[in-house]
Amino acid sequence: MSTTMNNASLEQAAEIALQQAKLQGASAAEVGVSHSSGLSVTVRQGDVETLEHNNDKGLAITVYFGQTKASSSTTDLRPDAISDAVKAACGIAKHTEEDEFSGLADVDLMATEFPDLSLYHPWELSAEQAIELASECEQAGFDVDSKITNSEGATVSSHRGGRVYANTHGFIGSSTSTRHSLSSTLIADDERGMQRDYWYGIARDAADLDSALSIGQRAAKNTLRRLNARTVPTGTYPIIFASEIAPSLFGQLVGAIRGGALYRKSSFLLDHLGKQIFPDFIHVHEQPRLLKALGSAAYDGEGVATQTRHIVQDGVLQGYVLDSYSARKLNMTTTANSGGVHNLTVDSGELDFAALLQQMGTGIVVTETMGMGVNIVTGDYSQGAAGFWVENGEIQYPIDEFTIASNLKDMFMGIQAVGNDVEKRGNTRTGSVWIDQMKVAG
Repeated sequence: MSTTMNNASLEQAAEIALQQAKLQGASAAEVGVSHSSGLSVTVRQGDVETLEHNNDKGLAITVYFGQTKASSSTTDLRPDAISDAVKAACGIAKHTEEDEFSGLADVDLMATEFPDLSLYHPWELSAEQAIELASECEQAGFDVDSKITNSEGATVSSHRGGRVYANTHGFIGSSTSTRHSLSSTLIADDERGMQRDYWYGIARDAADLDSALSIGQRAAKNTLRRLNARTVPTGTYPIIFASEIAPSLFGQLVGAIRGGALYRKSSFLLDHLGKQIFPDFIHVHEQPRLLKALGSAAYDGEGVATQTRHIVQDGVLQGYVLDSYSARKLNMTTTANSGGVHNLTVDSGELDFAALLQQMGTGIVVTETMGMGVNIVTGDYSQGAAGFWVENGEIQYPIDEFTIASNLKDMFMGIQAVGNDVEKRGNTRTGSVWIDQMKVAG
C-alpha cells in the first residue's frame, strides 16, 4: 500500500462520468468513486489461518431524466468502461417510471467547507508484523488461565480508502480515511460445556488501539467470567444493558425515525415528532465532525453538509433521520443522513458502571443479545440474552439461555440512568443503560 491515498484519479473518473451523462442527455447525475486497500491476518492456535490483501476500486453512477432515475456501476475506471456504465444507466432510465420525489439533494444544501477531521492515519504494517501482533494477542489470552482451551482466532486488520462524490450541481467532495482493528475470540470449558467471548479495539489511528497484550487478556477474562453459568427464574427484573451492547437500543431508535420507515407508515414512532419518548434527562444528538471518530464526515452520501443537531432533547423527539428522497416524501428537509447517522451520541450521567449496579441493587446485566426479535412497526422487543445476575449491587454469577422482552416505548421511557462508561468503538456513543423492568423468561 502506498503511504498516501491519492484521490486525483478518482476525481478524474467522476468528472468523466458526469460529462458522459450530460452527453447522453441526462438532466442531472451523481457519481461515487472509491478506492480501498488493506491487509487482514487471522492467527488461530498459533498458526496463520487467513492472510488477505485487498485492493478494490469502483464507480457507481446515477442518472436522472426529469423524474426518472437509473443506476449502474463498474469496477473498471478506464474512460471507455466508465462511458459504458453511463450508457447502461441512461438506457435503463428510459424504461423506468417517473417518481416526483427523485432527484439530487437541493443545491443550496451542498457542503462548502471541508475541515480536516483527522480520519486518515496509515499504518505501515507488513504481513509479518501483523502475524506477530495477532500471535501475541492470542497467546496473551491463553496465558491468563489454563481453562482457556481453544481459540476462534486473533485478527489484525488495517484498511485505508479514498472516496469522491460529485454531482451536476457542481459539487465535488473528496475524502480519505483509515480503519484499523485488533480482536481476539477465546473458548473455555466447564461442566456445562464450552463458553466463548471476545474483545476488540478499532480506531482511525493505530496508535489509539489498546495493546495486543491487553486485548488478549481482556478477551480471556470475558470468557472466564462466563463459566459455570446458571439459569434465571422467569419474572420481571430491572435490566442494565452493558455499554458494549447499549448502542443497539439506540439503533432501534434510529430505525424507527428513519425516513423510509416513516413514509411507509411502518414505525412505532410514527407522528411522534415533538412528543416525549424518553425521560427528560435523555439527550441524543449527532456530532458529525469529531476528530478521529468512526462516524465523522463533512457531508453525507448526497453532498449535503453535516451539522451537529439534536435528535432527542429533554426526552422529546426533535428530528428524524432523512435523506433527500424520504424528506420530500414527508414534505420536510433532508437531515444530511444519506448513508446513516454520524456519531450518534447519548449524553451520560454521573454514575460509573459500579455505581449503576449499586443503584439497581438486584437485577440483570445483559452483555449479549441474540436473534432478530425486534418489530419496528409495533415496537415489540424479544431477544435471547446472556449476562450476569446482580444482588446487593454486585455481580454474583453468570446467567445464560434466557429471553428478555418488552416494548421499545416502555423501554425508552423506563430508562433510569445512562452510565459514564461510554462505548466509543462505533458510530453510536453511549454508556451502559439501566431500564426499570423487563420480562425475563429463563
